[in-house]
Amino acid sequence: MRRAWVAVAAIAALAVCERDGLVGVGEPSAPRAVEAAYYAGAVTVSWEVPADWKGEVFRVYAKRSTDSRYHLVAEVTSCAAGVCSYTDRNVQSGRSYDYYVAAVSDDGIETPSDDAIRVQVPDPVPPPAPGGLAVVALDHANYVHWDRGSRSASDFSFYRVYLRQASGKSSLLGETDSDGFLNLLAQNGLTYSYFVSAVDDHDHESAGSALGNGTPRPDYAGEYVYDFFDKPASSGFRFRTSDQDNPIVGGGDGSRHFRMETDADGWWLVPGLNADIYPDAWATTALKCGVAADADCVDVTRAPTS
Repeated sequence: MRRAWVAVAAIAALAVCERDGLVGVGEPSAPRAVEAAYYAGAVTVSWEVPADWKGEVFRVYAKRSTDSRYHLVAEVTSCAAGVCSYTDRNVQSGRSYDYYVAAVSDDGIETPSDDAIRVQVPDPVPPPAPGGLAVVALDHANYVHWDRGSRSASDFSFYRVYLRQASGKSSLLGETDSDGFLNLLAQNGLTYSYFVSAVDDHDHESAGSALGNGTPRPDYAGEYVYDFFDKPASSGFRFRTSDQDNPIVGGGDGSRHFRMETDADGWWLVPGLNADIYPDAWATTALKCGVAADADCVDVTRAPTS
């Protein structure tokens, strides 16, 4: 009889002391390191399994901070590398939510996490949309750049660069935290349309910028243009869009942008029918402004008149 009383006393002691770090008979260990954070319109709750975890199910409970009762929102049955998570998308901006997690034994006995975690869901206000988007066409590349207006938002994080297809559909091309993006996948002779959005540190995304277009063109490698009256078949020049096109054409070719002529007064560039003429010249150190060009570089995208 004395042994029975000792056993009952020991079980009673376990029940009294379980909140001091001991676990009652049949009760699973509590989840560890419970965390919760808001991102991209949802709250993700994560936790670590206890050291003696035997595959018990976990229950996630939640409530608005203004409510008095918790509600079961999920049961999690699988974890990876000792970490479990649940993403709650049923949240509203401007509200706070409290979460806790409980481990559940096969007999239905629950052991809750030590403390509830409160998360504030912010209003989904993105940064301003980027402005001033421009595209510089390079050889087998397009350099897209824009202004710094989106950085006026205190929670600005990065940009997303999109490609607008001819069908009207858009696809994500890449992400960057700089104010420019180099598309090295562009092919010469094809026109590409781009737009950019700004994203804050909660993944709230702005509207897209205006579209910018760019058509990569091949660089040139010391082609010779001759006098029309001396070698007419090699006196014309065209700004090609494809590597397969020869930039040197006949002086009477309809695709030429200019041809070379000489007389007693000097050398002349005679524009073709499809050439645009810019009467004012300016100094530049590069034909294409981009990553390696000077800071004050000005693109020369048309043939000069002389």
